[in-house]
Amino acid sequence: MLDKLVRAARRQQASDLHLEPGLPPTVRVHGRLLQIGEPAPAKALLAAARKLIPGDLWGDFLARRSFDAARVIAGVPCRVNVLQSARGVGLAIRLLATTVPTLAELNLHPELAELVRRRHGLVLVSGATGSGKSSTLAALVQAINLERPAHVIAIEQPIEYTLRPSRAFIRQREVGRDTPSFEQALVDALREDPDVIVVGEMRTKEVLQLTLGAAETGHLVLATLHGATPVEALQRVVTAFPAEAQSAVRAQLADALVAVVCQSLEQRRGWPVRVPECEILVANHAVRATVREGHLHKLPGVIETGADHGMWSRARYRAWLDQRLHFHVPKLDEERAHVAEEPAEPQGLHLLPPLQPDAGVRRTAEPADEARPPRERRRTVSVSDVIEIDDSDGDLDDLIAELEKR
Repeated sequence: MLDKLVRAARRQQASDLHLEPGLPPTVRVHGRLLQIGEPAPAKALLAAARKLIPGDLWGDFLARRSFDAARVIAGVPCRVNVLQSARGVGLAIRLLATTVPTLAELNLHPELAELVRRRHGLVLVSGATGSGKSSTLAALVQAINLERPAHVIAIEQPIEYTLRPSRAFIRQREVGRDTPSFEQALVDALREDPDVIVVGEMRTKEVLQLTLGAAETGHLVLATLHGATPVEALQRVVTAFPAEAQSAVRAQLADALVAVVCQSLEQRRGWPVRVPECEILVANHAVRATVREGHLHKLPGVIETGADHGMWSRARYRAWLDQRLHFHVPKLDEERAHVAEEPAEPQGLHLLPPLQPDAGVRRTAEPADEARPPRERRRTVSVSDVIEIDDSDGDLDDLIAELEKR
């Protein structure tokens, strides 16, 4: 069932597939939710979850009521979150590209490549959930990979794109499998002779602190975090620390910052593709002084007047997009498969047992972005559109026991 649904979602060029007991499978296509097929049976979804989660980690799922993993389903690389909801066990599946994207393939401005030609400092990629931050981060790493011989260490949870070394030497570590936490992986990375460190997401004060430290010590660090604007992204970094430490953090940030790229995905009129719409802050003398003094509210004005330094306001970037005559549109029949099957477990010298997830590491599901308002006329909902689902007072263990009896 899962293979068929993923194939159907891929044919629809969907970015996400949502499966919930008693509800029709739902896909997100160009930002809009569409239903495909008949309601998914609870027993089938439970069986799919058992297949996706290794037996030794099933107890971890029962304890946390969620589980994140990267899997290849029906030949499609996917980021999967298995979750418990009021109806039972559901799945939220992000369908990934079968190739590591380039900046051109993501329809991003070619000037972004200049940001990763720096040898040290911090490049932040921010945006709302589902805005394509991970894809942009992968494209920036790919730009390094194709240009220079650098040692890249990527720390992710989970690994979404398998980066194949070209000119760079690339190591990818998955939190929960290859390392117990982002914190431990960052401490390890500083002892492993890196040129570039990639942090999949900065979630805690400790990770932020270690990331800033790595950027200060002569490494180029690429990281993502949530933030609707560059100002909001920097505020999230600063306010993660106690008030008495924020002055020192601003000084660190001012010294280390290279750029903040904030993006959202917008549908291009007349094109079957959503394109990143960016606001880009590039650190210069004025930006560093503003950050150090804590006057972050002045940064939008700096961005407006900073075109000569490679900065882009949202309005100017949108005008650049409007002038473009062509956009890259992924075609499924022309995609070069870069992941034909799930990566095999290392053989030979791999003597240690698989690492069990650290109890202190919180696995958080990244929710899908909210559906955009429909532009077409709203249709009337009829009685046949309503799905009634009985309430259940039992917990997940009771549900699993009951389903296994049937």
